[in-house]
Amino acid sequence: MRSSSRLALDNAPRSDSPGLAVVCLCAAIALASSIDAIVKFLSGGYPVHQLLAFRAGMALPLLAIFVLWREGTFSVPRSRWKLVGLRGLIMASAYLGFSMAVATLPLASGVALYFTMPLFVAAFAGPVLGELVPAYRWLLIAAGFTGVLIMIRPGSTVFEPAALLALYSAFGYGCSQLITRSLTGQVPSAILAFWGNAFYLVLALFLAVVFSGFDNPEGMHPSIAFLTRNWQMPPPADFVLMASTGFLSAAAMVLFATAYRLGEASFVAPFEYSAMLWATLYGFFVFADLPDAYTVTGGSVVALAGLVMLWLDTRARR
Repeated sequence: MRSSSRLALDNAPRSDSPGLAVVCLCAAIALASSIDAIVKFLSGGYPVHQLLAFRAGMALPLLAIFVLWREGTFSVPRSRWKLVGLRGLIMASAYLGFSMAVATLPLASGVALYFTMPLFVAAFAGPVLGELVPAYRWLLIAAGFTGVLIMIRPGSTVFEPAALLALYSAFGYGCSQLITRSLTGQVPSAILAFWGNAFYLVLALFLAVVFSGFDNPEGMHPSIAFLTRNWQMPPPADFVLMASTGFLSAAAMVLFATAYRLGEASFVAPFEYSAMLWATLYGFFVFADLPDAYTVTGGSVVALAGLVMLWLDTRARR
């Protein structure tokens, strides 16, 4: 998802071009949403670790060029390696969870649940980073998770366990954001992005070994089948789709970086919610599904809680 792609340039000079920042951000969201749609489209015939390996394997050389151009090195201070490694593992597992979720859920539902990520960051910023968590944040966190309950309807006959995978994805990305904050000024974000993608590739190859030769019976839950299926030799069209996710991912990272360099985060960040529009469009035109009333209602509550929190935080800082 997109938090795995966001790349702030710590040492890059800031400039003020809000219009261009929004264009770059929306383009990055469109590319990231396209990756999500490709993963869902291919999830019925290939294992998730094969798609993850293609994405990370194709993106890494491009990111390496970018890091060498930006930073001139891939090195990480020895005292920071444990945090960098923990961040990479958490992000890789979070992306794995999101990919498995959208194999079963409509794209819009998965993306709506993903947007609980800012709520997790706000909730854990106090106990983890020692930040002051004002009362309004707790109220908005509670409101946001009420929206989650509306979407997933635990205990009802229509509850889909894959929704918990999307929720874990948001939690994992939230944890990785907290670790990133603690590394600010110590490890450039371009280098973090490179090593994060390296962990994606390591996880993909590990899962490929674990599930090699695994018996995949008929009738298995789509998310579990997506995890345990054996690698397949793709025809040319599928190969191109798999390879494209790496190029799209690298391009999205650069666009995210440019957007947050050209405009203030408080102005640019709300446009990330354009992902809901892309998820709905891909869901309708590619997969013939639309979010139901519960997803629309709950997702709107989550998005509103996140946007109001961002607005109040910005006002409080000023």
